[in-house]
Amino acid sequence: MSDIIMLPGLGGSDGDHWQTLWERQDPHIRRFQPSSWDRPILTGWIEALEREIARSKTPPILIAHSLACQLIAHWAPVQKTPILGAFLVAPPDPTGEVYLTGAGSFANPPRQRLPFPSMLVTSTDDPYGPYDYSRDSAEIWGSEFVSVGPLGHINSASGLSDWPEGKALFERFRAQLG
Repeated sequence: MSDIIMLPGLGGSDGDHWQTLWERQDPHIRRFQPSSWDRPILTGWIEALEREIARSKTPPILIAHSLACQLIAHWAPVQKTPILGAFLVAPPDPTGEVYLTGAGSFANPPRQRLPFPSMLVTSTDDPYGPYDYSRDSAEIWGSEFVSVGPLGHINSASGLSDWPEGKALFERFRAQLG
């Protein structure tokens, strides 16, 4: 079984966020630890991601939410360690009217195909990542695209608890990786 690394976005996913709940339910999931969840600096987050991947015995699967999707887009072209794939949820649009305050270093992610399998999951009413941006990102990144309907930013404010639909999508994605 592959290691699974959880990559929360800005703020680090609170106790009611599906990412945190999945971590509590599965001992194979561990969270990467950047120096700051609230004042993210891209280079520091990339270093933290590389450190966490290096701890894996085999190439891991990444589960990213929000800002961490932009982290993966920036990291992929310079990656030093292989991964099996990335499950990307609710990527924010860095050019949109509403962007994550204090995350300027994450803006302008490379718009190129990711060198590993990926699935991008989006909501139809995400205030940070409009549907069209997510669909276009999936196409550019070479990601399987899945819309889950109106779930906001697919976070704890969306009232998803441990988000069974998302877990089923992740399990389907993981099974495709072999």
